[in-house]
Amino acid sequence: MTEQELQKYVEDLSIQFFGRPFLHKAIFNPRLKTTGGRYHLTDHHLDFNPYMLAQHGEDVFMGIVKHELCHYHLHLTGQGHRHRDPAFKALLAKTGGLRYAPASASAANYRYQCQSCQTLFERRKRIDTNRYVCGKCKGPLIKIGNNEKSQAPK
Repeated sequence: MTEQELQKYVEDLSIQFFGRPFLHKAIFNPRLKTTGGRYHLTDHHLDFNPYMLAQHGEDVFMGIVKHELCHYHLHLTGQGHRHRDPAFKALLAKTGGLRYAPASASAANYRYQCQSCQTLFERRKRIDTNRYVCGKCKGPLIKIGNNEKSQAPK
Protein backbone atom coordinates (compact mmCIF):
# COMPACT_ATOMS: atom_id res chain seq x y z
CA MET A 1 0.00 0.00 0.00
CA THR A 2 1.41 3.37 -0.99
CA GLU A 3 1.09 6.60 0.98
CA GLN A 4 -1.67 7.80 -1.37
CA GLU A 5 -3.56 4.52 -0.96
CA LEU A 6 -3.19 4.78 2.81
CA GLN A 7 -4.58 8.33 2.78
CA LYS A 8 -7.61 7.23 0.73
CA TYR A 9 -8.09 4.13 2.92
CA VAL A 10 -8.15 6.22 6.12
CA GLU A 11 -10.50 8.79 4.56
CA ASP A 12 -12.89 6.03 3.43
CA LEU A 13 -12.91 4.32 6.84
CA SER A 14 -13.53 7.65 8.54
CA ILE A 15 -16.64 8.30 6.48
CA GLN A 16 -17.87 4.71 6.65
CA PHE A 17 -17.50 4.09 10.40
CA PHE A 18 -17.49 7.57 11.94
CA GLY A 19 -19.66 9.56 9.55
CA ARG A 20 -17.11 12.37 9.58
CA PRO A 21 -14.33 13.25 7.12
CA PHE A 22 -10.65 12.77 7.87
CA LEU A 23 -9.09 16.11 6.89
CA HIS A 24 -5.45 15.61 7.81
CA LYS A 25 -2.51 13.51 6.71
CA ALA A 26 -2.01 9.75 7.18
CA ILE A 27 1.49 8.34 6.63
CA PHE A 28 3.50 5.16 7.15
CA ASN A 29 6.26 5.55 9.75
CA PRO A 30 8.74 2.65 9.63
CA ARG A 31 10.36 3.88 12.87
CA LEU A 32 7.32 2.64 14.81
CA LYS A 33 8.29 -0.78 16.13
CA THR A 34 6.05 -1.70 19.06
CA THR A 35 2.90 0.28 18.32
CA GLY A 36 0.39 0.01 15.52
CA GLY A 37 -0.17 3.70 15.02
CA ARG A 38 0.02 7.14 16.56
CA TYR A 39 -2.25 10.19 16.63
CA HIS A 40 -0.45 13.53 16.92
CA LEU A 41 -2.33 16.03 19.07
CA THR A 42 -0.54 19.08 17.69
CA ASP A 43 -1.13 18.76 13.94
CA HIS A 44 -3.68 15.90 13.95
CA HIS A 45 -1.87 13.65 11.49
CA LEU A 46 -1.76 9.87 11.90
CA ASP A 47 1.32 7.62 11.69
CA PHE A 48 0.97 3.90 11.02
CA ASN A 49 3.41 1.05 11.41
CA PRO A 50 3.87 -0.54 7.95
CA TYR A 51 5.05 -3.80 9.56
CA MET A 52 1.59 -4.34 11.09
CA LEU A 53 0.03 -4.44 7.64
CA ALA A 54 2.76 -6.71 6.27
CA GLN A 55 2.79 -9.13 9.22
CA HIS A 56 -0.85 -9.25 10.33
CA GLY A 57 -2.91 -8.44 7.24
CA GLU A 58 -5.59 -5.95 6.34
CA ASP A 59 -8.17 -6.96 8.97
CA VAL A 60 -5.81 -6.19 11.85
CA PHE A 61 -4.59 -3.04 10.12
CA MET A 62 -8.20 -1.85 9.76
CA GLY A 63 -8.64 -2.25 13.52
CA ILE A 64 -5.51 -0.17 14.11
CA VAL A 65 -6.75 2.57 11.76
CA LYS A 66 -10.12 2.64 13.55
CA HIS A 67 -8.32 2.94 16.90
CA GLU A 68 -6.35 5.98 15.73
CA LEU A 69 -9.44 7.50 14.14
CA CYS A 70 -11.20 7.23 17.51
CA HIS A 71 -8.44 9.37 19.04
CA TYR A 72 -8.68 11.77 16.10
CA HIS A 73 -12.44 12.34 16.06
CA LEU A 74 -12.86 12.47 19.85
CA HIS A 75 -10.02 14.98 20.24
CA LEU A 76 -11.36 17.24 17.50
CA THR A 77 -14.86 17.20 19.02
CA GLY A 78 -13.52 18.00 22.51
CA GLN A 79 -14.42 14.65 24.07
CA GLY A 80 -12.25 12.25 26.06
CA HIS A 81 -9.70 10.90 23.58
CA ARG A 82 -7.35 9.04 25.94
CA HIS A 83 -7.35 5.25 26.34
CA ARG A 84 -8.84 5.45 29.83
CA ASP A 85 -11.76 7.72 28.89
CA PRO A 86 -15.23 6.14 28.71
CA ALA A 87 -16.00 8.01 25.48
CA PHE A 88 -12.94 6.48 23.83
CA LYS A 89 -13.80 2.96 25.01
CA ALA A 90 -17.40 3.32 23.84
CA LEU A 91 -16.50 4.62 20.38
CA LEU A 92 -13.83 1.95 19.97
CA ALA A 93 -16.36 -0.78 20.78
CA LYS A 94 -18.98 0.78 18.49
CA THR A 95 -16.64 0.95 15.49
CA GLY A 96 -14.86 -2.36 16.08
CA GLY A 97 -11.37 -0.94 16.49
CA LEU A 98 -8.58 -2.82 18.21
CA ARG A 99 -7.87 -1.98 21.84
CA TYR A 100 -4.26 -3.24 21.57
CA ALA A 101 -2.02 -3.78 18.59
CA PRO A 102 -0.86 -7.38 18.19
CA ALA A 103 2.70 -8.24 19.09
CA SER A 104 5.05 -7.68 16.21
CA ALA A 105 7.45 -10.31 14.98
CA SER A 106 10.22 -11.26 17.31
CA ALA A 107 13.15 -8.87 17.42
CA ALA A 108 15.44 -11.73 18.40
CA ASN A 109 18.47 -12.23 16.20
CA TYR A 110 19.83 -15.49 17.64
CA ARG A 111 18.12 -18.81 18.34
CA TYR A 112 19.34 -21.50 20.71
CA GLN A 113 17.92 -24.89 21.66
CA CYS A 114 18.46 -27.06 24.71
CA GLN A 115 19.92 -30.42 23.74
CA SER A 116 18.13 -32.16 26.62
CA CYS A 117 14.56 -30.78 26.73
CA GLN A 118 14.46 -29.18 23.23
CA THR A 119 13.32 -25.79 24.63
CA LEU A 120 13.87 -22.91 22.20
CA PHE A 121 15.43 -19.62 23.32
CA GLU A 122 15.50 -16.43 21.27
CA ARG A 123 17.94 -13.66 22.12
CA ARG A 124 18.85 -10.28 20.68
CA LYS A 125 22.49 -10.71 21.61
CA ARG A 126 24.75 -13.66 21.03
CA ILE A 127 25.43 -15.79 24.12
CA ASP A 128 28.35 -18.02 25.03
CA THR A 129 26.99 -21.59 24.88
CA ASN A 130 29.96 -22.82 26.92
CA ARG A 131 29.00 -20.55 29.79
CA TYR A 132 25.18 -20.61 29.76
CA VAL A 133 22.83 -23.57 30.14
CA CYS A 134 19.09 -24.16 29.83
CA GLY A 135 17.06 -22.39 32.50
CA LYS A 136 14.57 -25.26 32.74
CA CYS A 137 16.71 -28.38 32.94
CA LYS A 138 20.32 -27.12 33.04
CA GLY A 139 21.06 -28.93 29.77
CA PRO A 140 23.62 -27.69 27.23
CA LEU A 141 22.58 -25.16 24.58
CA ILE A 142 23.34 -25.19 20.87
CA LYS A 143 22.95 -22.38 18.38
CA ILE A 144 20.36 -23.31 15.75
CA GLY A 145 20.54 -20.24 13.53
CA ASN A 146 19.68 -16.59 13.13
CA ASN A 147 16.18 -15.21 12.65
CA GLU A 148 15.58 -13.31 9.46
CA LYS A 149 14.06 -9.93 10.15
CA SER A 150 10.90 -9.36 8.18
CA GLN A 151 10.90 -6.39 5.86
CA ALA A 152 7.80 -4.31 5.29
CA PRO A 153 7.07 -3.15 1.76
CA LYS A 154 8.31 0.34 1.04
